[in-house]
Amino acid sequence: MDIRKVTANIGADVHGVDLSQPLDKGVVAELRAALLEHLVLFFRGQRKLSVEEHVRFGRYFGDIDPPLFRTASSPAPEVIVLDQKNPKGEGADSWHADNTYMPAPPMGSILQAQILPSIGGDTCFANMYAAYDALSPGLRAMLDGLHAIHSLEQMAERTKHVMGASLRDKVDQWPPVLHPVVAVHPETGRRLLNVNANWTVAIDGMSRAESDALLRLLYDHVRSPEFQVRLRWNTGDVAFWDNRSVQHYAVADYRERRMMQRVTIAGTRIQGIPDAERANTKQGADREKAHAR
Repeated sequence: MDIRKVTANIGADVHGVDLSQPLDKGVVAELRAALLEHLVLFFRGQRKLSVEEHVRFGRYFGDIDPPLFRTASSPAPEVIVLDQKNPKGEGADSWHADNTYMPAPPMGSILQAQILPSIGGDTCFANMYAAYDALSPGLRAMLDGLHAIHSLEQMAERTKHVMGASLRDKVDQWPPVLHPVVAVHPETGRRLLNVNANWTVAIDGMSRAESDALLRLLYDHVRSPEFQVRLRWNTGDVAFWDNRSVQHYAVADYRERRMMQRVTIAGTRIQGIPDAERANTKQGADREKAHAR
């Protein structure tokens, strides 16, 4: 296996692995380590994966998280097929992590390009460790103790012209949840920014004006190119990203058929920074302010 970084902050190409074949434990362990290091892995030129092959690869890394809804093209409960020609405004063309309206959002997703337009349809990925680290010490210290409300309802409203009642019908099943604005990754222990434009509706304990202003600042911050990698798909390519530390954006610049098959891996509840660590962060920020004076 050969793993090559794509950018300084995020992404790696993986060569020498055939995802249609069973993998031994050593290869799986190496891929997990690479995912934690590079956050998104690209497997170029794979043959079209069957549902069984796709699901088998996903299960090496955890239980399969069935999609909230199945499209007409989805062949099995474990996968979703995104078959689109005019994707503008359908939900993926904004920076987001998947399904943070859930108490335990997905660990990751594995997406394969099976039919592509002649041009366009790239996907961008952004490193939320880097986004957090690039904030000023004072802003980090403030965010470390905050929680945000994540809800399915705003996306159901935003996409009702496309989804009709299918998403709206799920809102009662998934009431709003609170997640820390700054999360701690369960495997690496690193802090990361944990708000996104699709599911985060407000900062808990703030007025609407304060919350909107802070979220707008953070969403604009995530757009910085230095946190990102952009994948120009070829048919058969597979992207595997860590949904806990990555946001992604599907570029809606095409008007020809684009069909992608995706398997999602179940995750765990999001943890915030322990109180003792938060206190240390605030003290450090206070010292930096005093020194700056």
